Amino acid sequence: MRCCPDISHFEIVGRRAMAMTSKPDTGDSRRRAGPAVPLCVDLDGTLLKTDTLLEGILQLLHSNLLRGLSLLGWLLRGRAVLKAEVARHVDLDVAQLPVHEDFLRWLAQEKQQGRKIVLCTAAAESHARAIAARFGLFDAVLSSDATHNLSGRTKAARLVAEFGAGNFDYAGNAARDLSVWRAAHAAIVVSPTLPLAIQSRRIPRVERIFARPAGRARAWLRAARVHQWAKNVLVFVPAVAAHMIAEPRILTQSCVAFLAFCLAASGTYIINDLLDLSADRSHPAKCLRPFASGDLGAAEGIGAAAGLIGLSLAIGYVWLSGAFLVVLCGYIVGTIWYSLELKRRPGADIFCLAGLYAGRILGGSAATGIEPSFWLLAFAMFLFLSLAAAKRATELAGLESRSEQQAPGRGYTVSDLPLLLAFGVASAYTSVLVLALYVFSRAEVLYSRPKVLWLLCPVLLYWVSRVWLKTHRRQLHEDPVVFALTDRPSQLVGLVCIALVWLAD
Repeated sequence: MRCCPDISHFEIVGRRAMAMTSKPDTGDSRRRAGPAVPLCVDLDGTLLKTDTLLEGILQLLHSNLLRGLSLLGWLLRGRAVLKAEVARHVDLDVAQLPVHEDFLRWLAQEKQQGRKIVLCTAAAESHARAIAARFGLFDAVLSSDATHNLSGRTKAARLVAEFGAGNFDYAGNAARDLSVWRAAHAAIVVSPTLPLAIQSRRIPRVERIFARPAGRARAWLRAARVHQWAKNVLVFVPAVAAHMIAEPRILTQSCVAFLAFCLAASGTYIINDLLDLSADRSHPAKCLRPFASGDLGAAEGIGAAAGLIGLSLAIGYVWLSGAFLVVLCGYIVGTIWYSLELKRRPGADIFCLAGLYAGRILGGSAATGIEPSFWLLAFAMFLFLSLAAAKRATELAGLESRSEQQAPGRGYTVSDLPLLLAFGVASAYTSVLVLALYVFSRAEVLYSRPKVLWLLCPVLLYWVSRVWLKTHRRQLHEDPVVFALTDRPSQLVGLVCIALVWLAD
């Protein structure tokens, strides 16, 4: 993983807070201690940029949502039991877990100097030993078992019993490590948060700090997929189609619905990334996503997702109608269901994606009270089914270029690509047929010159043909709806369509 050399103001404050209570290190105490003082290293958040328990829970839920009931039962019996049972049911791919590279390099240097290094973690024993074997740096492993959760004061007592008070150094990253640092000879602090920097006044002596990399704000923007908010402009379609977008009330309600869908979408994107950690880490591009790379923690992601979804529902409840809230809840449930199950079901996944696209149109209708027409919904369903198939075909084309056969976390193989191309092209052309039938039978109700709308058909035929030609040539590299909103020829097609609708009015 890359590590940014810049240190943010936030991190400087943390360093200063720690330095205020740290005794100056002249090097004498370290020389006296020498390699004889063992270095005890925490795992979750310290050596690793993630939490093995949370990763195991997420992997367990992804495989079977009903396991959530088992998790609750295990937790009621204690955290030690929870960790042991999760480890028993989940086989983590420890080779893919992200690490703090700077800290790992320092550990390797300490090992080369002959220092004894002990992995001391609250993680389950099987996970701890597998990770220790991955790095080959540790002389011993101390971990939780089914009876004892080796965290906080329990860990401090275990290390004092093992080495004696003040006869070991300890590397940690969280407030629960304060009791261990008090019993240690020296503290090594890895990726501290601001609260930890403030609490560090209680740490006897800080020998070394591995600061958090800068750029967390950019990581959060990437995790929220702000660029995907472009898809939510679909909530404006009912107002535009009904020629009511210029009315202040309708425009305001559409904007509020847009904001609610943006927040809900970001929350569900984070949930999707958390559930897809293992698959994303095996993907050449998705491995750089903030949670897969460890730039953001799983616990932070869970809190952010809950906050974003809760805020979106609050907006719908306070400012919009109950009908909109029902649609928004359906969108959120559908997206999470897709992340948990449907994305692994061939065919069902693209119908779900098409439904989620169309759900935004229904949300705009519910927010404004404009009843969606049959023609609009039929056109949207066929068009979005085509775009969903293009999205999946693009992923399969990427697999083909890497000589892989099975998409991780998906139900397709590369051999399904020709069939997806057929599905997508057929749906695309059917959407144009629905548009032609609408112009023929119903356009005169809203338009004074409905025959002008016939020109929309060849324009749309050109655009969907272009999308599928680029898909066939492996030149479509993003979500087709985002492509439509950011691609210049597509933008020109949109302007032509707007001009034709204006002329027909």
